[in-house]
Order: sequence, then C-alpha cells, then structure tokens
Amino acid sequence: MARFIAKRLAISVVILFLVSVLVFIATLLLPGDPAQAILGQQATPERLAALREQLNLNDPVVQRYFQWLGGIFTGDFGTSTATGASVGAYLGPKIVNSLVLMLIAAAISIPVGILIGSFSAIRRGKAADNATTYATLVVAALPDFVIGIVLIAVLSTNVFDVLPAVTMNPPGTHVWDFPPQLVMPILTLVIVVLPYIVRMMRATMVEALDGGFVEMARLKGVPERQVITRHAMPHALGPVAQVIAFQLAWLAGGIVVVEYLFRYPGIGAALVDAVHNRDIQVVQTIALLIAAVYIVVNLLADVVGIVTNPKLRTEPAK
Repeated sequence: MARFIAKRLAISVVILFLVSVLVFIATLLLPGDPAQAILGQQATPERLAALREQLNLNDPVVQRYFQWLGGIFTGDFGTSTATGASVGAYLGPKIVNSLVLMLIAAAISIPVGILIGSFSAIRRGKAADNATTYATLVVAALPDFVIGIVLIAVLSTNVFDVLPAVTMNPPGTHVWDFPPQLVMPILTLVIVVLPYIVRMMRATMVEALDGGFVEMARLKGVPERQVITRHAMPHALGPVAQVIAFQLAWLAGGIVVVEYLFRYPGIGAALVDAVHNRDIQVVQTIALLIAAVYIVVNLLADVVGIVTNPKLRTEPAK
C-alpha cells in the first residue's frame, strides 16, 4: 500500500506539473492584450506600457512561467488586476463558499443515493425499481445547467416562486447566513450527482444479493434486515465509494457552471469573471486548484478501491 501511494503521488506531481504548463499556455492564448482589456480602450500608451511592465508581460515566456511557478511554491499567487488585492485574499472566502456547496451536496447525495440504490436492488424488477432506473437514466443525460434552469423555472417563477433564483447576500455577511439562497444550487448539484451513485449502488447491491454468502446467511435463518445491512451492503459499498470519489472530483469542476448560473459567490463565478476581465493570475490559480482537487480525489479513489477489494490488497500494485 505504501509503495502504491508513493508511486501514485509521484505520478500526481508529474501530472500537476504538466497541468500547470497547460494552464499557463492557455492563459497566454486568450485573445487580446491583457493590459488593454484591464485598462480599457481609452488607456494611454504610457499607462499600457506601465501595466505591461507591472505584469511582467515584457519578460520571456519561460521566465514568466517559472516566476509564476515559484510564487505558487512560496504561497504567493500574485495580485488580482481586477480588484488590486492578492489572489489568496481574494479567493479565500470564495473557496470557503464553494466548499460549503460541495460538502452539503455530498452530505445529502451520498446517503440518499445509497438508500435509493439499495431499495431499488431489493425491489428488483418491480415498479419502484423500474421507475428509479428510468428516472436516473433520464436525469444523468441532462447537463447541469439544464437542471438548474428547470429548477429556476419551477421554483423561482410564477409556477411556485418559493426560492430565490440568484444569490444576493449583503457585503460583510456570509452566504450561509441566508439559507434559502443555498437551496437551488445545492439541489442542482444533488440532482446531478445522485443518479450515478444510485445506479452504481443498485448494480453492486444486486450482485451482492445474488452472492453465495447472502444465500448462506438466509439458509442459516438470519433475518432479512441483517442479511441486507451486515452481509450484502458492506460488499456493495466498495465500488460505490470509488464512484462517490469521482463524483466529488466532478463537483470541483462542475460547480463552475452551477455557481455562475445562480450567481453564487464561489470559485466558479470568480473564474468566469476573471476570464472576462483578463485577470490572468486568478484564472491560473483557480484552474490549478481545480486540477489539484481532481488529482487528490482520484488518488483517494484508487486507495479506497484497494482497501475495499481483498484481491487488490493481496496482489502487488502495478
């Protein structure tokens, strides 16, 4: 296990380095002049030249990359040209806001998905199972922004009009001080993630219920509830744990669209605004942060897969 984790960590570092190169190159390919985009069309040549010097735009590309990479290792993510504040201070509260969405959505979708998937497997072939299968298949095919728009049309217009469609917390307050504003983005994320957990839990639960160990437990007279909770469900949770980890990784990137749709003050809306304002340092930091979350969660998913699979625990990691 230790060798496997060390090997995965080494690969993750290489991947993160390559991602940093791609992110830096991608920001260079953004159309237009960054200084012109920041100062506007009325800027004088002197102000444009001063800003280009301030942003190190006149330095060679390789030198600029290593300056940026060195700042990341020292905790200096640069300065936001749109706000004038340091990128760390600017993104800190927004990262916290995004974590609130992700954690609440995960805390709801994981247990609900496991329960629905288990119930569907127990009622296999019946009306409830068929309804669950078709519903999850349809929802899984819908993009997250479509689900968000449908929720806005149903819950924030003349149909019901019970929840705010956008997030509007006054300055100096936290977004969680106004819980109704959290419902729509959280509900969107839950609906997007839930079908995958339900379908995987149903599939693994069906396989576990057909296993010989479950049949043996029933022949011994073990009550059906204990057969499900103590024998079938623990064997079914291993593959589901990996799916959950991948869905959490998706939340790190998919949250961008949801936050922008509901104008939620997190890293998603900050990324869209930064691209629009040519705030290069903010774009680079958010993109690298999302990539790092993907890599870490995928590593955890691999570890969970080994811990929950006896065959992988006994075989040497390749």
